Amino acid sequence: MGSTGILKNPTMICAPLMGETVEQMVKEMKQAKAEGSHLLEIRLDHITNFHPHHHLPAILDNKPLPLIILYRPKWDGGLYEGDEHSRLQALRLAAELGADYIDFELKVASHLIRELKINYQSASKFIVSCHITGTTPSDEELANLAATMRATGADILKVVVNVTDITEIARIFHLLSHCQMPVIAYSVGERGLISQLLCPKFGGFLAYGSIEGHSIPGMPSLYSVKHTYKHDLMNSETKVFGLVSKPVSHSKGPILHNPTLRHENFNGVYVPLFVDNLKEFFSTYSGSDFPGFSVGIPYKEAVVEFCDEVHPLAESIGAVNTIIRRPCDGKLIGYNTDCEAAIISIEDALKGTLISGKLFVLVGAGGAGRALAFGAKSRGARILIFDIDFERAKSLASAVLGEARTFEQVINFQPEKGAILANATPLGMHPYTDQRIPVDQETLGDYELVFDAVYTPRKTRLLKEAEAAGAITVSGVEMFLRQAVSQFNLFTGQQAPEELMREIIASQF
Repeated sequence: MGSTGILKNPTMICAPLMGETVEQMVKEMKQAKAEGSHLLEIRLDHITNFHPHHHLPAILDNKPLPLIILYRPKWDGGLYEGDEHSRLQALRLAAELGADYIDFELKVASHLIRELKINYQSASKFIVSCHITGTTPSDEELANLAATMRATGADILKVVVNVTDITEIARIFHLLSHCQMPVIAYSVGERGLISQLLCPKFGGFLAYGSIEGHSIPGMPSLYSVKHTYKHDLMNSETKVFGLVSKPVSHSKGPILHNPTLRHENFNGVYVPLFVDNLKEFFSTYSGSDFPGFSVGIPYKEAVVEFCDEVHPLAESIGAVNTIIRRPCDGKLIGYNTDCEAAIISIEDALKGTLISGKLFVLVGAGGAGRALAFGAKSRGARILIFDIDFERAKSLASAVLGEARTFEQVINFQPEKGAILANATPLGMHPYTDQRIPVDQETLGDYELVFDAVYTPRKTRLLKEAEAAGAITVSGVEMFLRQAVSQFNLFTGQQAPEELMREIIASQF
């Protein structure tokens, strides 16, 4: 998957506005401009009791930025259910009034555009849109569709898909970078998020961002587009890093890695990657444009088989959280930066007290749990593992010379004084912040230290209750920071600015 293609103008940022009244629409237009939008998409079909001759002039007279006028019918995913002639008359009126851009569905575009250009000599630019349901067409089929759309007289093409797998977005990127005219192309939904985030890299005409207080599923906010991902700094040479996970919306990686990359003048961007099929993902995004990945839940163990080589530590753990594409041959090399990050976080909190000989009670035997177990073993701790999958717990216990017990036994387990408790499950992660591992409240004070690998929120319910019971607590944020420092070094070949990264985390978590 590459980014070759013709040179395009910088991608603009557009805010879709769906106010139910003209007054609300005008308010949202001003808000979108203040938040950094370059142009605005006005959804007329969202306005209650819309009257074209009354409402259109009011909207156009109050515009603070160029407008795209869109009046989407129910048959093409919009809200308008009235007479088709009346709908098209409203769009004709928008052209007469000098709207900057007007969006027509492919089904009606050819006749209307020809009429408006000849009879009205309209100065408006015409967007011809096609919403595709089902599987995203092949590169060739999309090229043929683009040719059909172009033949209508369109100035700009717009293709919207609803991918069922992130690999389908590669076809959108191919269309963006190879089409010989301006194109808007993206996918809706969480799996399609990178089609918006990486749009500037592949030369799209515009990408969307929602205004504050009006979030849209699968669409980044204007704030994140302008400040987290910095669309204006992205170009065809930008390297793409990201978190391979499922789910992925919880990730704070973009908030940390993107400003760090910019600070070090590295032309890269870090994005969330909602991946369903590891094999298909690595096969599709196999070029030098994608030189490195973080790996999260639930793939830290499964991803090992897709690495061409695995670092000895990661191999012994059986879990990988960082993958680098080796520049000389393109091979994927797997690393584990969780192990040392977690143990050093615990050791620092103990202020010089060694964990050698201490009982290390680990709940969760997945990828993060394996890193913790091997780290504890390397320090000479005695390891006891609880996991909902008892066979998995036994396998890990055997590898670290520890003991395994069923997950159900954790509630009645009585630790010895001075033991360490580590949660390596997702329990307590946002949005399920009321959950925690079922350790008996009465025993929390018997632990010298309680560690939680969850880092959203910074202080989980488990940590709050452990702190109240008198235990030292360590947030997963500490582990997150330290493993991210190591990841940055691997991603870029440069030394990470650790103090800056700590400052970013302090301000964001």
